[in-house]
Amino acid sequence: MSALEPRDADVAPRPGARAVAHVAHDDTKGSVLDPAHRALSIGIVSVVLLIAFEATAVGTAMPVAARELNGVSVYAFAFSAYFTTSLFAMVLAGQWSDRRGPLAPLTAGISAFAAGLLLSGTAGAMWLFILGRAVQGLGGGLVIVALYVIVGRAYAEHLRPAIMAAFAASWVVPSVVGPLAAGTVTEHLGWRWVFVGIPALVVFPLALALPAIRRTASGPADPTAPVAPWDRRRIRLALGISAGAALLQYGGQELRWLSLLPAAVGVALLVPAVRGLLPHGTWRAARGLPSVVLLRGIAAGAFIAAESFVPLMLVTQRGLSPTLAGFSLAAGGLTWALGSWIQARPWTEPYRERLVVLGMVLVALSIAAAPSVLITAVPVWVLAVVWGLGCLGMGAVIASTSVLLMKLSAPEEVGANSAALQISDGLSNVLLLAAGGAAFAALGGGAVGHAVTSSAATGSHPAAFAVVFLPMAGVAAVGAWVATRLHGAEARA
Repeated sequence: MSALEPRDADVAPRPGARAVAHVAHDDTKGSVLDPAHRALSIGIVSVVLLIAFEATAVGTAMPVAARELNGVSVYAFAFSAYFTTSLFAMVLAGQWSDRRGPLAPLTAGISAFAAGLLLSGTAGAMWLFILGRAVQGLGGGLVIVALYVIVGRAYAEHLRPAIMAAFAASWVVPSVVGPLAAGTVTEHLGWRWVFVGIPALVVFPLALALPAIRRTASGPADPTAPVAPWDRRRIRLALGISAGAALLQYGGQELRWLSLLPAAVGVALLVPAVRGLLPHGTWRAARGLPSVVLLRGIAAGAFIAAESFVPLMLVTQRGLSPTLAGFSLAAGGLTWALGSWIQARPWTEPYRERLVVLGMVLVALSIAAAPSVLITAVPVWVLAVVWGLGCLGMGAVIASTSVLLMKLSAPEEVGANSAALQISDGLSNVLLLAAGGAAFAALGGGAVGHAVTSSAATGSHPAAFAVVFLPMAGVAAVGAWVATRLHGAEARA
């Protein structure tokens, strides 16, 4: 899930900042749960746990929320609004973290995340619901970049695969419990309780993580250097990329000739912003960091765009309840964690590129196979199996791109490069969701809304779902080629 006043030469170094640099780059022993890292590791993994519960629970409740708010025709906006605003927040968080440390953006991000959930949960109209998702995106963008900066500063290079594996493992329980709990709450209490109940989970991660971060990863990367000024050009580009993505999404969803105008304006804003915010050579898959950043976007965008329509497909085309539709994806949390755990094993390091290629092949095959459940003779459990294989591949790919990003980044550039990685992730989500949403609407997808809570499958618009999944499988296949170009650039000092 990215990069980001006058120079202040009199800022005092924060206590422990030099120790952070030493721990992150000189230590060759220890583990993520040794006394030096234990509180920090538990704290930041708890933050990821919160995000995981939100993603799995909200995804389960989303089809019912869209139906009750008469918003199935703009279903994709509920997902893309999150990613659109997070693009700006990622750039802001990158600069904020590099200048002052990750503590403040993490705190602000968690607060905005909770506020967005409350806004969506109390919404009386679909536009207000989408606005709440946009506020969540601001919080999520701040949080994810801050977490990457914390990992880059507080953990030695040999420990980073392990903490990334821990991040993935923290999705296991939410993936199993989240859909079941959210589906049960949605059916018996209403979908709103899924949204307004999650903010209560904010308290524990804040109480545990923030003191540990203050001790081990606060302040600028080099406390003896003057604080760099805000890069106003990058902030303007970040506003451009968010506005451009929103306009492009709107134009793609409307399906009218007049919608070409906002879509064209969106493209005009996006192109220079993307060129300015991502590493040079990203779009031609230059070896090293540019291909790492590009692959992250391809993998995340294709998979998330497809996964966003899985619960809706199961509910409307196969007649599953929201609980069962969400629970059918539960095994994916286990296999995602397994893929991340595999990439963290020391023996896989020499074969990381091959592992990522294999992971992308699994992702492409799983997305291509998912719409097979549109055929009534195919058991629904087939989707759970193939999606689990895709999640296995994603676990290896996402964790590996994170590890390679930090390996190829200088300490003072971790924030900016992490922002670039997350921008690629988020922008690809927006663009591919826009494309998938437009195709879905064009083939009558909006008409499936009446079936969201039906107990019987309608089977009336299978092509609307197939036209989402099959192109995304092709995008993932391109990612398998990009994965062959991750190496070839030396790690920066």
